Amino acid sequence: MRIPRIYSPVALAAGSEVDLEDQAANHVGRVLRMQTGQQIELFNGDGHDYPATLTDVSKKRVQVRLGKPVANVSESPLQVHLGQVVSRGDRMDYAIQKSVEMGVDRITPLVSERCEVKLKGDREDKRLRHWQQVAISAAEQCGRARVPAIEPVSTLADWFAATEATDLRLVLHHRTAQSLAGLAKPETLALLVGPEGGLSDEEIQAAEEVGFLPAALGPRVLRTETAPVAALAVCHWLWGDGQAG
Repeated sequence: MRIPRIYSPVALAAGSEVDLEDQAANHVGRVLRMQTGQQIELFNGDGHDYPATLTDVSKKRVQVRLGKPVANVSESPLQVHLGQVVSRGDRMDYAIQKSVEMGVDRITPLVSERCEVKLKGDREDKRLRHWQQVAISAAEQCGRARVPAIEPVSTLADWFAATEATDLRLVLHHRTAQSLAGLAKPETLALLVGPEGGLSDEEIQAAEEVGFLPAALGPRVLRTETAPVAALAVCHWLWGDGQAG
């Protein structure tokens, strides 16, 4: 049986005992039905994995004792900030889940002219919490050392300003012949992906005017949830994980 990995947003240290948070405790105790004495692995984003032994599994708590930390080298040297226009149904969940698996550093949900999802107040807060949990689950599953942050929902203009210091900024759309090959290797990258209907010509122009380069992944039109996954795979192969060693 594969040892479950659990994210715990608290300080971790060898020899200490930690109570899992409610959602993680429910997963370990009720979903996986694990027992005292069994092994799991905790991580909190400090770059290490902590082998842990279950010391108390009950309806009220799940407690573990931590072993010696082991360095986790799963993170890419390329830091990518994904700006993903919010999509309907499970498309956004898919985009977040797979982008985390592909090594994204953080994700900002965006609103645009053709965005069909309206989020305000409590509904926005609820979706942000849900998307962060999607990211946590994906990081647990794929063995990452840290959980990418899901930023508050932003307008395109505000996100453009937030990415000003990034080495390379790309806007994906199929109406350009510019590929990623030949671009100088960045350490930080901002990647803009539009909604189901695509970014408008005016939005693409606005992005280019503030330094975003147009880029395409080929002649075919990709779905909004597929585009970030394909782009991240290529970018990390060119400038991140694929350059290791």
